[in-house]
Amino acid sequence: MSEREIKGYHAHIYYDLDTKDAAARVREGLGAGFRVQLGSWHDEPVGPHLKAMYQAVFSPEEFGKIVPWLMIHREGLSVLVHPSTGDSHGDHLERSLWLGEKLKLNESVLRRG
Repeated sequence: MSEREIKGYHAHIYYDLDTKDAAARVREGLGAGFRVQLGSWHDEPVGPHLKAMYQAVFSPEEFGKIVPWLMIHREGLSVLVHPSTGDSHGDHLERSLWLGEKLKLNESVLRRG
């Protein structure tokens, strides 16, 4: 088995109408405290994500700063953290970690690589 290269990480922060303010505070903290690229708000399901979310993209060097911060400051929201290796199926389903409640994903749209 060949070693997969981790090019970066994605954190998907999930919210709904009742928790969007909390998600905004988490987003503000991420943007203010870390080298992170914040994606668009997706109020409707998109890709494999069956619940509203936005993503934060960060480098392997930031992992040890961002993930512990999210553990403490996620405000009760579910967060999916996964590597970016080019295999979105494995990255989302096999090499991921969840903070909070683990949510169901639409596995059929994830490509194997």
